Amino acid sequence: MDRFLTIEAFVTVAQAQSFAEAARQMRLSKSVVTARVQQLEEFVGSPLFHRNTRNVRLSEVGQAFLQDCIELVGRTAALTDQMSELKGSLAGRLRVHALPGFVLGHLATHLREFQDRYPEIVLDLVVSDVVVDPIKEGFDCALQIFRPSSDELVGRRIFPLRRVFCASPAYLARHGTPQHPRDLMEHRLGLYSGYPTRDRWVFQGGPRKVVLDLRPSMLTNSVHLLNEYACEHAGIVCIPTLVASAPILAGQLKLVLPDWPLSSFWLSAAYSSSHRGGAKLRLFIESLLARYSEDQPWDRALIDKGLLPESTVLE
Repeated sequence: MDRFLTIEAFVTVAQAQSFAEAARQMRLSKSVVTARVQQLEEFVGSPLFHRNTRNVRLSEVGQAFLQDCIELVGRTAALTDQMSELKGSLAGRLRVHALPGFVLGHLATHLREFQDRYPEIVLDLVVSDVVVDPIKEGFDCALQIFRPSSDELVGRRIFPLRRVFCASPAYLARHGTPQHPRDLMEHRLGLYSGYPTRDRWVFQGGPRKVVLDLRPSMLTNSVHLLNEYACEHAGIVCIPTLVASAPILAGQLKLVLPDWPLSSFWLSAAYSSSHRGGAKLRLFIESLLARYSEDQPWDRALIDKGLLPESTVLE
């Protein structure tokens, strides 16, 4: 019996609260994961979980030793990464969850460059607008706009995420262009449902600040759908500049209320404080910072055209 593999299986099941989900994360069959946990239970002479058909709960012994096991798995991964890095051959899988708004149209070039440098690292990239707990879902990190939800997570800021209101020239010609944030109340709005501030919208026009609760005609968790919605002349939308920049520069969309900027959120990498991804995760985050932290190309293109101010209003 490989005791490390049994401990790794125990930790993954405990965090996922499911044998089936743990098996999916580990890319093993459920029977293999179950067998490994049973082997560990036989070795320690006590059940680690209480199981029934509906859920999996830690036993008293499982609760007592889970944190030590998490640290052991994380430390082992870090040590093996350090040994591989020393001889210049980092290898293994790095599992990352990322928002479609950032990934689609922007990340592929960076991923190619990263893997050209570290060809033995296998990237398992899940793209979704769903907010995940990277520990429970078995990710090494999650690229998200929400602050870490627990003390078990660390948040590393990558770059500020600007948001703008925009609409097609045809829609504005037909319905008029808002001159004040309150004018948005008279328009059909498409809004993103995943912003941390929910329905509270803060506009900063120089020294003036306007706070509104906006009523959307369409609410969605897809910024790409909002982009298409606006390009179909359906209404005014609020989307991040990393999605809006290209259609604005192409003349498909036009900025609305450019003198009333919204606060920006941070795209951050959230990961376990036990550093489960080790050196692979560190190098991946450092590569993101090197590419995006100083200057975001989608914003720079709008700034150079005089469509976006240089400064950023940070949340």
